[in-house]
Amino acid sequence: MNKRLEDLMSFAMITIGALMASFSVACILLPNDAIDYGTAGVAIIVSKMTGLSLSLCVFFIFLPFLIAGVWILGKKFGVKAAVGSIVYTVGLAVFERVPFELNTEHFLAVVFGGAILGAGLSLILRHGGCIDGSEIFANIVIRKLSDKTGKNFSMSYILIAFNACVYMAAFLLINRNSALLSLLVYVIATTIIDHFTDHFEAIKQVTIITKEPDELIKAIKKELNKTCTIMNSYGAIAGENRTLICYVNYFELQKMREIISRNKGTFSTVSTIDEILR
Repeated sequence: MNKRLEDLMSFAMITIGALMASFSVACILLPNDAIDYGTAGVAIIVSKMTGLSLSLCVFFIFLPFLIAGVWILGKKFGVKAAVGSIVYTVGLAVFERVPFELNTEHFLAVVFGGAILGAGLSLILRHGGCIDGSEIFANIVIRKLSDKTGKNFSMSYILIAFNACVYMAAFLLINRNSALLSLLVYVIATTIIDHFTDHFEAIKQVTIITKEPDELIKAIKKELNKTCTIMNSYGAIAGENRTLICYVNYFELQKMREIISRNKGTFSTVSTIDEILR
């Protein structure tokens, strides 16, 4: 029952976050000549250039990334991402028709809109969802690089490069003011996201203390294709234990939580790693 309630709360938070994001984009950012970032930014550019429905552009551009996310990150992630993207798409379609005017300067409106967008995306990310294909794209690239090299990489540089292309396209295809205001949106939104998700684009170190490590190690290898460092440890009350250390990215962290929850009698911590030296 507790697990079911937790899942319902996760979907509720993802829904609220998606509505906040769609309200920010449709009612604040677009009327003030700014755009979202990531694949939503691509969709907005396509919509402006072709006259096609924004909500449909957002959905169909995100769809292939959603399919790839299900393949790479699992069905549970896919369901949460699908719910978030559908709510976000419907929210855009609804809020585009809502008469809303923020009587203030463009700069202040964009700051306010970026803050709401960042808060909404933080809710979605913290509860295992996603409405932006750029994060899924970065995750896939990181997964392929890790499989080939055996090293862990941060998503930061891939996300920055992806969004730099989006803003360059906005600069060339829309206008320079829109590109600069949109860059401000990106800075504000990602600052808020980093604050509430503890730098979601960074590498996460998961430390697990357990008496029975074998099943955990097998599950981590099978479901995440990750290995662990194993150390002997000793608890003042529990006695002899094994300490497992594993490095994952933010989206893999959701899967790691599922694996840990299936193995009772563990104590786990998560910390953010700025850099791994080899």
